[in-house]
Amino acid sequence: MKNQWYSRTTFVILVRVSHSVSLADYRAALTTRGAAAPVLTSLLARLPVAMIGLALMLYVQRVTGSFAVAGLVSAGNLVGVAVGSVVQGRIMDRLGPTRPLLVVSAMFAVLVAAEIAAVQARGPALTMILLAVAVGVTEPMTGPASRALWTRLLPPGQVRDAAYSYEAISMEVFFILGPGLAGLLVNMPWGGTGVLVGACCMITGSTGFALTRAARGQRPRGDERKSGSPLGALATPGMRSVALAAFGFGALLGMIEVAVPAAAERAGHAAMGGLLLSVMSVSSVVVGVLYGMRPWPRPMYLRLPTLLLVFALLIALLALPRTLLGLTLALLVAGSLITPQSTSHSVALETAAPAGTATEAFGWVITSVTLGAAFGQSVSGQVVESVAPPAAFLVASGVGLLLGALLWSRRRTLLADDRGVSSSTFAGAVS
Repeated sequence: MKNQWYSRTTFVILVRVSHSVSLADYRAALTTRGAAAPVLTSLLARLPVAMIGLALMLYVQRVTGSFAVAGLVSAGNLVGVAVGSVVQGRIMDRLGPTRPLLVVSAMFAVLVAAEIAAVQARGPALTMILLAVAVGVTEPMTGPASRALWTRLLPPGQVRDAAYSYEAISMEVFFILGPGLAGLLVNMPWGGTGVLVGACCMITGSTGFALTRAARGQRPRGDERKSGSPLGALATPGMRSVALAAFGFGALLGMIEVAVPAAAERAGHAAMGGLLLSVMSVSSVVVGVLYGMRPWPRPMYLRLPTLLLVFALLIALLALPRTLLGLTLALLVAGSLITPQSTSHSVALETAAPAGTATEAFGWVITSVTLGAAFGQSVSGQVVESVAPPAAFLVASGVGLLLGALLWSRRRTLLADDRGVSSSTFAGAVS
């Protein structure tokens, strides 16, 4: 009986995570009843997601003249975001998104104003760093809330998977636009323009999202309330495997983000560093849409480790070119697996996360990517300084292969659904 239950559960999981999506599925997801207002407001809220930290760093450097202080302020903001995404997610799973988002948006506004005042007054570095941490903690997590809302708006299947793919692709677009906007606005007469504009977009969008009918109507159902485990969303082995996949993904991105500008600087074209990274993101978005139509491998328990391992191998190619043109072409190839991975992380939460933890689970994905990026940037910086950028790409590939192998050893944790599958769910799947 136990083996029979396990085989039925496995079948349901594979049915649910193996869907491919079409352009019609994307259209159906975005035009479903009640989705228009959350989609539009969340777009505004997430536009500056890759902009706030960089704009703050550039602003502090411009005012203080210190890259060291600016770097610590940026790192503090990153730590705050990593903590805040999980804490806010857990609260939203219990209360729904409206009240938490309204509260943190108000706190975020006050703290951004305090940070700007501290920078303008050239206050103590410690004050600016601590405020940056607080700004990150209160940065409204509209992304996880938006992702969790699709579980209410759409039934499991291809259309919901298309919605998750849309979430990943839109975030990738913002990660392309954000740094460019930050660099543009910091050159305005007032260096804090980027921070202010980004904060206003985030506050307006988050408040608007929180007040939409769909968000206000989202409440945890009685059968979805958490068991009270202190681990929260990380209570299941499958969720810990998704977090590991996200950490590995973030670590490799962090290493690339340091090594590519270093390679451009070494080639005598320091200004090309940001453009090269944007080229990688362009291929990521294009391939991400196509990958959603025919994902490979189909089973999620194979997909996550395979994508991480192949991504690590592609990063090794970045060490081969001796010209920036060659590096550009290699980045186009390597970047093709960015959106497929972020989309797969989001879809994997369907079966990996404990019931009632959808928002917190996505918060853990953000936290894992953020911590991975911090780790990757620190390691890559040391390798670039002591050896050369090509060596950093090889180290990144090695780290990715090790983490991918560890994830492969845990692949069956993504196969078991620790929450169980109800008979009605099974009947719906087989029909």
